[in-house]
Amino acid sequence: MRHRRDFQAAHQGVKVAGKYVVLHHKTLINQGDSPDPVVGYVVSKKVGNAVVRNRVQRRLRHLIHETQHGIAHGSLLVIRVLPSAAQANSAELGHDLDRLLQRLEADR
Repeated sequence: MRHRRDFQAAHQGVKVAGKYVVLHHKTLINQGDSPDPVVGYVVSKKVGNAVVRNRVQRRLRHLIHETQHGIAHGSLLVIRVLPSAAQANSAELGHDLDRLLQRLEADR
């Protein structure tokens, strides 16, 4: 996800918050345009310096790639990283992400 309008559209959907990340999810009406879910990341400077921000984003990208089958096709997902994620390891991030994705699935 690279365009501002996509991020804004996702922010109009469902929001669930966890210990390390906040997920914004919106299912698109016209699902034929984007068969796979589109994921965007928001990692502010409050998380840490560039090295820390990139490390957290790489970990989340890897975790989303593993669990992408759990996200509805044709949907937008924005992952906003909280500052506490800088001290979390991959297992903690994965547990928080899985729990939030299950909550999104239950809300659908």
